[in-house]
Amino acid sequence: MSQVNTLRVLFCIGVNQNFFDATGPEAKQVWQAFGVMMKGMAETPGIRVIGNMDDDQIMVGPSPGWPWTTYVLADADTLECVSAVCNLFRTTPVGDGTYNLWKYCKIEARIGRELIIQH
Repeated sequence: MSQVNTLRVLFCIGVNQNFFDATGPEAKQVWQAFGVMMKGMAETPGIRVIGNMDDDQIMVGPSPGWPWTTYVLADADTLECVSAVCNLFRTTPVGDGTYNLWKYCKIEARIGRELIIQH
């Protein structure tokens, strides 16, 4: 059971048209940067990743909004921790660093609390 003051966060990640317009080598660099971002998310202080879900097998093309391409469920200590994860899209370089990940993907965080039903 999580702590009373812990935030339950669903990070919703969408892939935009720039990724689909990318060349093969560029798309590979985006995928590598995405892996760096996911590792960074898991290593962000105050964030505990619970799990993720990817629906890329049944969703084809860009996801400008719901339904998203992939989701990450996590617990966060503070709103600042959540913001730090979202900021990874602004700061994670792709390839030579001309562009950052947010050129190709977007993130939105939904914040709530764990639903606990006591008997």
